Amino acid sequence: MPIPIVNSIASWFLKKRFHQIELFLKYPSEVQEELLFSLLKIAKDTEIGKQYDFNSIKTYKEFNERVPLVNYETMQPLIERSRQGESNIFWPSAIKWFAKSSGTTNAKSKFIPVSTESLEDCHYAASKDLLCMYLNNNEGSQLFTGKSLRLGGSKDLYKENGTVFGDLSAILIDNMPFWAEFSSTPSSKVSLMSEWETKMQAIVDETVNENVTSLAGVPSWMLVLLNNVLETTEKGNLFDVWPNLEVYFHGGVSFNPYIEQYRSILPKKEFKYYEIYNASEGFFAIQDQNYSGDLLLMLDYGIFYEFIPMDIYGTENQKVISLNDVKLNTNYAVVITTNAGLWRYKIGDTIRFVSLSPHRIKVSGRTKHHINAFGEELIIENAEDALKRVCKRTSAEIVDYTAAPIFMNGKEKGAHEWIIEFKKPPENMSYFEELFDNALKSLNSDYEAKRYNNITLNKPKIHSARTNLFYDWLKEKDKLGGQHKVPRLSNSRDYVDDLLRLNSL
Repeated sequence: MPIPIVNSIASWFLKKRFHQIELFLKYPSEVQEELLFSLLKIAKDTEIGKQYDFNSIKTYKEFNERVPLVNYETMQPLIERSRQGESNIFWPSAIKWFAKSSGTTNAKSKFIPVSTESLEDCHYAASKDLLCMYLNNNEGSQLFTGKSLRLGGSKDLYKENGTVFGDLSAILIDNMPFWAEFSSTPSSKVSLMSEWETKMQAIVDETVNENVTSLAGVPSWMLVLLNNVLETTEKGNLFDVWPNLEVYFHGGVSFNPYIEQYRSILPKKEFKYYEIYNASEGFFAIQDQNYSGDLLLMLDYGIFYEFIPMDIYGTENQKVISLNDVKLNTNYAVVITTNAGLWRYKIGDTIRFVSLSPHRIKVSGRTKHHINAFGEELIIENAEDALKRVCKRTSAEIVDYTAAPIFMNGKEKGAHEWIIEFKKPPENMSYFEELFDNALKSLNSDYEAKRYNNITLNKPKIHSARTNLFYDWLKEKDKLGGQHKVPRLSNSRDYVDDLLRLNSL
């Protein structure tokens, strides 16, 4: 199809869609409330709908009081029944697909229901919106003159009892429209290869001769691929390989520890980075402005949002609020109700609002992935920001990291123990540690208070990991792939002790 025609079609779709986006920008609470009652009406005759009498719920207050909060463990028995082929349990339409969640390195897998509605009205709708927003902000874009290099964690899809499970990326690739194959690289055949290391080289071989205009994938794994591309082609930077490359769409982990490494292999100042916030449970937010780290919360994808302030999360004073009552710069746990039958489901992520008109957010971490062994409430966002600052000051570059508490022992104070794998280590590790400690103090007043005069916490202890430590650790656990992530922070020492063992071999 000629490029001008593609651009014309994209422009037409863009204008049509922006009218809908403007509606939820102008009337966010109304759009969300209407969506909630639509979901309740659709699911009123399901098993859950009858149990909580969805048909009689007329206000958000009644919904809040009547329908309980759940996590995966609560829903697992119902999901397992659905995977066995039962229908109309939590969603009226038959659920054929289940995304095997790989968000953490826990051995226990989660199987997240993916309905036809969530595929079409959430995941695919978000992909279109991402392109719409990018094209709207960059009128001279030549995105459609080439292909998008996508890097998922795709593996084989597995069939059981008439249902199918696998990585979300594999489900999306398997269901995507035929024309999407022509605008993407590598081919579905290569994308769905299961052996990660073989697949990486196959992707390099298949993409280096394509006209790649955009990249899409998780920053940590994409960086491995791009460095392989440069090594294979013996080029100085990626524009020598793909001269028309103009944007990288990224999500899954924070971009902060990797930004300088990307800038070194993508040295053009006009190159764009667009962040997304998605998960197996749904697609939640999209960067809607050039050169911004803020994400627009998408309110019409069949997902109703609620929030729990993290300062009372899990306490007897816990309170759940709707979008109407959120405040700026408060850390919230996210609760979702979706068009795949997740009802008041705690996804385990934390966010904070940086704007209320429109509702723009930053992802701040995970409800479980933080360190609060001494009342310091250290969250992933603090760690990422501190590392970014210190790496810039010391010209260091990071591949991966994790951290855990050193618990008090007798008269010994506690501390935080960090394992950091450097691509380019700092010249002076003691200076790096000092800067890092000070950066954390400046970003987190609770941490600063516990560090004051070493009252509770001693200074951080940092180990410089051997090359490929985290890669080997993930490989040992059969967790290599674009959707697997190293836990950044933990209140237990399980990950750190395991990594220290492997580091000493």
